[in-house]
Formats: sequence, C-alpha cells, structure tokens
Amino acid sequence: MKALIFALFITSFSFVANAQPKPQTKTTQQATTLKDKEVEIACGECKFKMKGKSCDLAIRIDGKSYFVDGKSVDDFGDAHDEKHGFCNVISKATVTGEIVNNRFKATDIKLIAEKK
Repeated sequence: MKALIFALFITSFSFVANAQPKPQTKTTQQATTLKDKEVEIACGECKFKMKGKSCDLAIRIDGKSYFVDGKSVDDFGDAHDEKHGFCNVISKATVTGEIVNNRFKATDIKLIAEKK
C-alpha cells in the first residue's frame, strides 16, 4: 500500500513539474543583410582573437567580428602563407550575405587587390 501511495505521489509530482512553462533558451535575432559591403577578412582565431577550436574564416565590420559560414580560410589559398594567408594577414573584401545569430552566412566574397 505504501508503494502505491508513493508511486501516485511521484506521478502527480511529475505532472506538476511538466506543467511549468519552459524558459526560452535562444531567441532568434533579426537578420542583417549585407550587399557588396567592404570588410576586413582573416582567420578569426589568429588575427581577430575570437574564441574557437581551429583556423576559421571571419569578417570584421565596424570593430565587430563574425565567423563566416559557407566559405573557409583555405578557399582563397593557403591560410598559412606568409604574404597572403588569412592566418598571417588581415585583408579587405567585399561581401554579400546575412548576419544571423552572430554569424555571417556568405553568399559571395570577393577579395580586394592590395594597392602597391
């Protein structure tokens, strides 16, 4: 009898606990669209001091850095090249895409030739 009462108590407690409203874990942010915007581009970890696990492409707009989805550091040549690699040099580029949840979803990235 005690086991039955205990089981009913636990069951009713679990129903009450599940009836509580769930907190929102992540709010979706408004997407910001960029079209042919001139930005700085480099390795986020190496040059922009962003936290990450490996060399990942990032852009910086007005002092704020965003990791890039859709392109990688090696899509533009050797990332560790002394003169042109994104892990060693911050370059300029024009980009098209969207910033969603603090990440840049790239549609197009064109590097701007360095002026001599």
